Amino acid sequence: MNESTSSRERLLAALHGDKPDHVPMSFMIFTALRKRIKQTFGRMDPYKLIELQLDLGLDAFVDLRFFTNENEFIGHSDAPGFPVRFDNRVSTRMVVKKTPGERYPVVNKIYSTPKGDLSISVNLTDDWPYGNIKDGDYQLPFLDDFLAPRCRKYLVEKEADLAPLKYLLVRPTADDLRSCHRSWDLGKKIAREKDLLLVGGWGVGADALAWFCGLQNAVILAYENPSLLHELLGIIGKWNRPRMEAYLDYGVDLFIRRAWYEGTDFWSPDLFREFFSPVIKEEVRLAHQAGAKYGYILTSGSMALNDQLLGLGIDVLIGADPVQGKGTDLAMMKKELKDEICIWGGVNGFVTVETGTPEEIDKAVQKAIETLGTDGFILSPVDNVSDPSESVWNNVLALIESWKKYR
Repeated sequence: MNESTSSRERLLAALHGDKPDHVPMSFMIFTALRKRIKQTFGRMDPYKLIELQLDLGLDAFVDLRFFTNENEFIGHSDAPGFPVRFDNRVSTRMVVKKTPGERYPVVNKIYSTPKGDLSISVNLTDDWPYGNIKDGDYQLPFLDDFLAPRCRKYLVEKEADLAPLKYLLVRPTADDLRSCHRSWDLGKKIAREKDLLLVGGWGVGADALAWFCGLQNAVILAYENPSLLHELLGIIGKWNRPRMEAYLDYGVDLFIRRAWYEGTDFWSPDLFREFFSPVIKEEVRLAHQAGAKYGYILTSGSMALNDQLLGLGIDVLIGADPVQGKGTDLAMMKKELKDEICIWGGVNGFVTVETGTPEEIDKAVQKAIETLGTDGFILSPVDNVSDPSESVWNNVLALIESWKKYR
């Protein structure tokens, strides 16, 4: 490769496990830049997101999740990509209860389906981001990580809850696909003009368990009622499959599964093998059959799964975090993945980049590149830089300068 190497070629080389002209740097998530764009232009402009990253010298990619109507995802911000449609026979209502002595009011949302009702109860905490609680003008989203730690009661608690859940997880309609394609075409045009990687996702598995039944409850089910958990994951997988296939049929270079909650912070290697490996293996097969790479986001608790990840055939492990990743050892990770899986990450986003000094950032970048090498490695802060302040932005610029020095 030479100076004319494009970002797409550089990233694909790394995803293949090859050595590009230099170590690419591509932010797996870059919320700080998205916030700065919104502050400046009044909205998050995906064109600006790509343009400004290229101006910084980064290996930007086109994430089709951002080339959609943001208003479609108010109720499911953690499951972007397509509108989440309920069966047209589903109705919802909310009831708020204030109990003396309780710090927060509790909102109970009921989903009525032809197979019965489902309900979720959530503490309306002071930091509620979805409307004004005092005015009673607020929303309770359907699929959102924010709810999980505030939940008093989850949607799925028993086997009888599974039939109603299916009415809340229906496949994208033909109109949904046509609408998404019109939006995606704008992203694909940019990707082709600038020769950038085209990325689609996110698929979900255990992350959806956090929304539907809570992770602690899910792990308990794995031991006490494994058949229920298998059936729940089967419903999630059946819903996820056409959403994944739509991206693959469209021709993305990389499909990504969000798997933050599939590591050994929650699941033993044996439980991972039983409940998640079969689905992931099939998703990898589908991606490869379509000519796409398969990315797996797991930022903590991945080390004990390295052998399984190799056997599953994933192409890139996204989120190698040497600071907040539980048990993460970059040198051992590189050795155990045997250059067969690309590693994307290497530097912590919050502790190192957002709160560290330029000197600490420089040392972290140098160590990441020395440890993970120049082949099969994409440098990124893990998993996000989200603070748009000037002080953090200066640290982002320091990060980029260090990368250019050592790459």
